[in-house]
Amino acid sequence: MCGFAGFIDTLTVRDKEPIIRSMADSIKHRGPDGEGFYTDPYVAMGFRRLSIIDLNLGNQPLYNEDNTLVINFNGEIYNYKELREDLRAKGHSFATNSDTEVIIHGYEEYGKDVLQKLRGMFAFVIWDKKKKELFGARDPFGIKPFYYYTGQDLFMYGSEIKAFLKHPNFKKELNPDALKTYLMYQYSVPTDSFFMDVHKLNPGHCFFFNLEEGKIRIKRYFKIDYRNNDDDLDTCVDKINKVMKESIEYHKISDVEVGAFLSSGVDSSYIVANANVDKAFTVGFEKEGGFDETQDAHDLCEILHMKHSRKSITPEMFFDILPTVQYHSDEPHANLSAVPLYYLANMASKEVKVVLSGEGADELFGGYYEYETPPEYARYNKVPFPIRRGIKAVAEHLPNMKGRHFLIKAGSKLEESYIGQAFIMNNEEADRVLKPKYRNGKTYQEVTAPRYAEIKDKPELLQKMYLDMNLWLPYDILLKADKMTMANSLELRVPFLDKEVFKVSEEIPIKYIIHDFITKYAFRKAANKTIPEEWAKRKKLGFLVPFKDWIREDKWCEKVREQFSKDWVEEFFNKEELFKLLDNHRAGKWNYGRKIYTIYAFLIWYEIYFIKNEVPAKHAYV
Repeated sequence: MCGFAGFIDTLTVRDKEPIIRSMADSIKHRGPDGEGFYTDPYVAMGFRRLSIIDLNLGNQPLYNEDNTLVINFNGEIYNYKELREDLRAKGHSFATNSDTEVIIHGYEEYGKDVLQKLRGMFAFVIWDKKKKELFGARDPFGIKPFYYYTGQDLFMYGSEIKAFLKHPNFKKELNPDALKTYLMYQYSVPTDSFFMDVHKLNPGHCFFFNLEEGKIRIKRYFKIDYRNNDDDLDTCVDKINKVMKESIEYHKISDVEVGAFLSSGVDSSYIVANANVDKAFTVGFEKEGGFDETQDAHDLCEILHMKHSRKSITPEMFFDILPTVQYHSDEPHANLSAVPLYYLANMASKEVKVVLSGEGADELFGGYYEYETPPEYARYNKVPFPIRRGIKAVAEHLPNMKGRHFLIKAGSKLEESYIGQAFIMNNEEADRVLKPKYRNGKTYQEVTAPRYAEIKDKPELLQKMYLDMNLWLPYDILLKADKMTMANSLELRVPFLDKEVFKVSEEIPIKYIIHDFITKYAFRKAANKTIPEEWAKRKKLGFLVPFKDWIREDKWCEKVREQFSKDWVEEFFNKEELFKLLDNHRAGKWNYGRKIYTIYAFLIWYEIYFIKNEVPAKHAYV
């Protein structure tokens, strides 16, 4: 695991060298164990290493036999030993035992088709000196981040946007169209970012940047294709257990100790029970009414005879670390669970270098409650849609009250009502709080429309899962997982997001994805063969951060109000609307906690990157 950055520009080699070093230094947290650089008259490549495999010889950049190809790589290739033997048989020679070298020789042998052979998580760039061309790619699920910048006589790529800020010809400008969609989703949606001309390479995509052409060509190499079959339940369960146990073993490959994140839920419990690691880590909240799964996790560790470390997070700790969390996120990110994840990663990093985690199980196996149709919806849906549509139109003009959301959702088409697991504000709500300049972003329907078009002939359940696989998972869940762990120089591995596991999940009969209102039905049955029934059947809770309760207290409400009151906030928001949200929430008129936090997170991020222009100070709680 590591971080990389690089660029093509017209500067001399002598001028390139200090720039690429500065860019790499800005992401040192991703790789404190080593560094490496390559520069020539066209390109500069920088690398920071977190040593996991081949500790002595795995430094980058790495080269092919004749030094005509140079690679920057972030991630892990779990089937690298098998691929190395295949490539040796075809005449390739290896200088290291690292997985990185497999990619570069694989590219020599197979070209971009090497991507079909890689089993793992990755983002990489290969510089072909002969063709004067960059080839880059991101793994199918978006486990590892990949950003690129296109400017006048400048092309940059990197693991984190903050590295771009170190190039003297990078123009740091806010993208005004990004704010509106962020207020809807709580994260920056593909493929634009909050920085002008900075883009994200989508999961399952690769690119070519040829020096003579001077432009990027992007190609898709992976696409989800649900092929649900008619297997019986026992067959499904056996397939899931077989492929998951194999994946977990692959994900344990390491030359350093591996631990695990553990919640009270079925996903991480299943991984911990099958991984046979020694150490597990859990966080919760001290506040009464907050989410605390540390005791349930501890109980499972007692059963499995594992060492268990746990930590409780106070509101003081939460608010104190927010600037650091937003800094490491690169863009404003309003998933509340990023904060406890930062503390979890920090705690684990003191004992291990690698952790296994349960991200991806809900998206692959159907774990979210939004995927099922509640009984009350099923009954109400018998009412003809035109009537429900009319009732929805009336409900939209009613004040917030119990049942209003139900009537609106039941009278909406799927592409109107479902944008993923986070739906913070609709188009009208976002426009209400924003100043006119920032109301020009896409509507949420425009963001989801291309994805729905790709899967329009599939059942609603699969449409929802597909949307989350392409938006929520890579740009919320996996982004915060990568950024918060790498902020603490910790490698996170996700055994569910393995291409062989995914092939099995694509074939599960729909009736075994959700059955009798039980989500993730087939997987729970598989898990119950390994973990106690109490854990296998446990309902999904999510990480319930009690922010909404905290900001009803004077101390924390005033802290948010202070941020809302700053003069520069008027550039983006109608302050009266912000104070109205805060006051109505505090008075208990409605729960506006998520809306308030989404705005608050953006303001903290903007202050760091555009007002203070500095790295947040160290904190007492880590």
